[in-house]
Amino acid sequence: MGTLILAKAGSGSASSDLTPLLVIVVLFVLLYMFMIRPQRNRQRQAMQTQRQAGNGSRIRTTSGIYGTIVDGDDQNVIVEVAPNVQIKMMRRAIMGVVPDDEPDGVRNTVPYVDTDESAPSAADGGDMHN
Repeated sequence: MGTLILAKAGSGSASSDLTPLLVIVVLFVLLYMFMIRPQRNRQRQAMQTQRQAGNGSRIRTTSGIYGTIVDGDDQNVIVEVAPNVQIKMMRRAIMGVVPDDEPDGVRNTVPYVDTDESAPSAADGGDMHN
């Protein structure tokens, strides 16, 4: 009868020893599914966009500059940001390709409305710095 009690006590402690390990494994799996895997997918997609951007592609850089790729190689690109203004930058700085339906590079979601018509403008000769 004494050995039966010891056998039951021994089996209960073995499962409680595995519980912290099981919790750590489950936490790691959750961390991978919700943080690491989506980040890798975003990196993969960004690298694919950077490789596919070729001459004539309208792009937006990570610093918010819009331009058109004029020339480039695997590492660097020449981007025309204004007529006859070109800059050389790393291909990794390309954030995305601007779609053709955005002619100025900015999606017009809210129209600009000037509500302060009484204030003098610089074109009217008014002083803007009162």
